Amino acid sequence: MSSALRRMSTSPFSSCAFQQRASSRWPSRRPPSTATSRRSLVVAAAAASNFANENREYVIVGGGNAAGYAARTFVEHGMADGRLCIVSKEAVAPYERPALTKGYLFPLDKKPARLPGFHTCVGAGGERHTSEWYKEHGIEVLYEDPVAAIDTQNQILTTSSGNHLKYGSLIISTGCAAVRFPENIGGNLPGVHYIRDVADADSLVSSLEKAKKVVVIGGGYIGMEVAAAAAGWNLDTTIIFPDDHIMPRLFTPSLARRYEELYQKNGIKFIKGVLVDKLEGGTDGRVATVLLRNGSIIEADTVIVGIGAKPVVSPFEAVGLNKKVGGIQVDSLFRTSIPGIFAIGDVAAFPLKIYDRMARVEHVDHARKSAQHCVRTLLTAHTQPYDYLPFFYSRVFEYEGSSRKIWWQFYGDNVGDTIEVGDFDLKVATFWLNSESRVKGIFLESGSPEEFALLPKLAKCQPVVDRAKLQGASSVEEALEIIC
Repeated sequence: MSSALRRMSTSPFSSCAFQQRASSRWPSRRPPSTATSRRSLVVAAAAASNFANENREYVIVGGGNAAGYAARTFVEHGMADGRLCIVSKEAVAPYERPALTKGYLFPLDKKPARLPGFHTCVGAGGERHTSEWYKEHGIEVLYEDPVAAIDTQNQILTTSSGNHLKYGSLIISTGCAAVRFPENIGGNLPGVHYIRDVADADSLVSSLEKAKKVVVIGGGYIGMEVAAAAAGWNLDTTIIFPDDHIMPRLFTPSLARRYEELYQKNGIKFIKGVLVDKLEGGTDGRVATVLLRNGSIIEADTVIVGIGAKPVVSPFEAVGLNKKVGGIQVDSLFRTSIPGIFAIGDVAAFPLKIYDRMARVEHVDHARKSAQHCVRTLLTAHTQPYDYLPFFYSRVFEYEGSSRKIWWQFYGDNVGDTIEVGDFDLKVATFWLNSESRVKGIFLESGSPEEFALLPKLAKCQPVVDRAKLQGASSVEEALEIIC
C-alpha cells in the first residue's frame, strides 16, 4: 500500500402501536398535521374495513433494488413481520438490476448470471433474499400487480387487478422505465429490445441465441454494457449514437477514444454522430434494417435500444413532481409534500447536499442508500439529512475467455478542467478540477481495491492540488501521492 493510501486509511402492526410510534417520531421531525392524525385513525380502522388490506402499516410500491434494501432495513428494525407489504409489477422478488446488462447476457457457455443468484441484497455483500426470505419475515409481496391509482385523502391504493389497499405509511419506489422508440418508426417490432427487468433480459437472450447481426442504439451505460456482452457471443455488433464519442456525460474525448479502441479490438463497430430515422421489418415481420437520417441502411436481426430512462411517476403525480430534474420531489429525509408518503431510488428528486442542488440519480448505489436512509427516518428519530456522494461504475467484458476485463469507478462531480494520468493498457485516471484547483471528481480504471477505496474520500474532502505536478505525474500511483 502506498503512503498516500496509508494516510487516508487512518484519517479522520397493531394500530395502537402504530399511533404510539408515530407520536414519538413527530417531535424530532415536524408537528403532526390534521392529515397526519387522520392517517393514524385510518390505519386504526383498517381491521374493520372490507378492504383486502386490513393491517398494512407500511407499503412499498415497486419491486426493484430500492424496495429490496428497504425491506431489509425494516427487518433489521424488527418492523417487517405482519406490518410490511410490497406491491410490485415484477414476477419475482427484488433483485440486483445491474446484472441484467452485464452477466445475465453472457452466453450459456460463459457462466451467465441467473436468479436466484442475484436477488437483493447480495450486491452490497448481504444475504440473498429470495421469495422465501420475504415469507419467513412476514412480508407480504403482491407480484405482477402494479399500482394503478392512489387516493391520498383516504390512503387507498388501487392495483391493476382491482385490489384496494389501505396504507399507513407509503414508500414510492417505482424506479424508471426505458425510453422507447415510437411504434410508428418500428419501436415495437419483434427483435427490438429494451432492458429494465428480467423478462426483458430473457427476451434479449432468446434473440441473441439466434442472432447474426446486432445493432445497439445508444452510446451510454446500457449501450456499452450490452455491446460488450454481445461480443461474448461473437456476433456482428454495431453501436449507433448521435454524439461524437461514447458516454459523453462522463467520459472525456480522450478517455472515450481509449474505450472505443478496446471495443473495436473486440470486433464491435461504431457509427457516431448520426440519428436513427426508423426501424423496418422484413417479410417475416421481424426487424431487418435500421435506417439512419443520413440515408445509411444497417442490417440487423436484433436491435437493443438504450437511449435513456424516465422516472415512473404515475399514478403519483399529485404527490408533487420536480419539473427540472424529473421525478417525485422529496426533502433530505425522502419525505414528499404529503405526510406519510416517501419516495426513494431513481424516482426521487432530492437535495444533493454536497453540491447544493436538486438531483435525481439513476444508480444502484443511490437506490440502496436512499432506501436505508428513508426507512431509518420512518422508523426512528433519525433526522440527519441524506448526504450522498455521486458514484458510478461499470464492469464489462467479464465473461470467460475475454482478453481483458474492464472495471471502472467514478466519484464526485464531473465539472471543471480535466487532467488524465496513466496508461490505459495498465491503469488510467481522470481528475476534474474546479477554478480553485480543488478535486471535484475522480475516474479510475483498473485500480487496486485500496485505490478504489481512496476515491470517495478524495471526492468528499476535495483537496487543492498543484496542477503542474498532477499533469506531470507519470503514473496513477504518483498522481494519488500528489493529491494526498
